[in-house]
Amino acid sequence: MTPKDINQLVTQIETHIECWKQFNHFITIAHARKFGAADENHFLEIKSIIVQELELIFASVEVASPTREEIHTLIGNAPSLRYLAEMSEGALRGLESQWHKIYISWHAILGQLKVKQRSGENKTFWGGKK
Repeated sequence: MTPKDINQLVTQIETHIECWKQFNHFITIAHARKFGAADENHFLEIKSIIVQELELIFASVEVASPTREEIHTLIGNAPSLRYLAEMSEGALRGLESQWHKIYISWHAILGQLKVKQRSGENKTFWGGKK
């Protein structure tokens, strides 16, 4: 993977993580039952972006965790804010726990890529260390 590819992937995963943060925000507002139609639409958009970005990331790099299935399960278990608002406390906590596991996994991947990014920055044109 070239340094340009790594830089692009780092940016893409950082954007993906921001979408995960928004997803969690929507879990919070659903739990508080403080959402409207615009929030429902935005929630659906965020879920669409997460799934699309996931495929772009997986096409660029091999990821052991989180798996595609874990993410699709989480997204599938949150069809709407109204549905989340009606979930039991235990089910909602389980969803939050699953979200957190995936969120941490993305940060681990990002950290690994940043190590590669930095090691690439420390090389000269001919591949040796600066």
